[in-house]
Amino acid sequence: MTDMKIEELKTPCYIIDEGRLIKNLEILAELERDTGCKILLAQKAFSCFYEYPLIGRYISGTAASGLYEARLGREEMNRENHVFSPAYREEDMEELVRLCDHIIFNSFSQLEKYKERCRGVSIGLRINPECSTQEGPAIYDPCAPGSRLGVRAAQCREDLPEEVEGLHFHTLCEQNADALAVTLDAVEEKFAGWLSRVKWLNLGGGHHITREDYDIGLLKRCIHRLRKRYGLEIYLEPGEAVALHAGLLAATVLDVTENGISTLILDASAACHMPDVLEMPYRPPLKGAGQPGEKQRTYRLSSNTCLAGDIVGDYSFDREIRPGDRLYFEDMAIYSMVKNNTFNGIPLPSIAVMDERGDCRVLREFGYEDFRMRLA
Repeated sequence: MTDMKIEELKTPCYIIDEGRLIKNLEILAELERDTGCKILLAQKAFSCFYEYPLIGRYISGTAASGLYEARLGREEMNRENHVFSPAYREEDMEELVRLCDHIIFNSFSQLEKYKERCRGVSIGLRINPECSTQEGPAIYDPCAPGSRLGVRAAQCREDLPEEVEGLHFHTLCEQNADALAVTLDAVEEKFAGWLSRVKWLNLGGGHHITREDYDIGLLKRCIHRLRKRYGLEIYLEPGEAVALHAGLLAATVLDVTENGISTLILDASAACHMPDVLEMPYRPPLKGAGQPGEKQRTYRLSSNTCLAGDIVGDYSFDREIRPGDRLYFEDMAIYSMVKNNTFNGIPLPSIAVMDERGDCRVLREFGYEDFRMRLA
């Protein structure tokens, strides 16, 4: 791998900023030291296993959503390895038991079906506090009415099955510690009897711990409260907080079209390379750009797919943008590489890492065979 400057990278390209990644990890490591909690990387947000040895020097392990993530966490970081799935396939259970330290079930029926196979593994049960603290789309709210995620208090048995050593809930999405504090009140109100009978409690993900305005003091008080009141080992499994603001997506302008608004056609795609832009939806930050009308020239940013709605958003610039110019979308380490696709035969972006000196190395490039191998 030859070092190069960021402007020399072939686009489109994801670039992991190791300097920012380390800053995030230092915050998380300090939280572990100050509270005695354990932090796990939620691989669903960031699965760049090249960085797993680095991440494993700061936090306690990985959290998986199924067999493949569990295998990746064990093979590439090999620290604590937890898994939760709404339901498990029978053919996966034998391997999951070998790979994982903790297996968390979503229902009593799944627990009863597999508990005998989980000898030597700490068994957990997911609970649903039925306490929504977010204002976003219901698709991201595990406590929305009709949610399939977690056991509700009305479904609880008086006696927790003896095999269950821990409880898990995951209710937050890009939120601050005040939302956790509200959720904990609901958890204690509805599940206090169970909290006093288990060994550990997993607070799930969605904690934006490394965001500048995050109230770490309140988070620490919440953790200390649980440890003191119930004697619990506390886990958190943030994904975004590990790699927040630690990645870029470099793109090149291929053309400029005019139809009532100037549109930049890029070699990067919202639909293919940053699908959360359309799914959330949200407008990713763009280095050096502003809101529409804020700067001298406003453009709509789109891609070279055939999807009419493949639009990143409208941005303004201090100068005219021309074909050949490079643009850098920010906060592109999370939910990008793990969710991208090859719709329209659009190539996947390369993956590069940038060290604290600004030197870049390409970790992997993708080509036609990567597109072809997914099809038959």
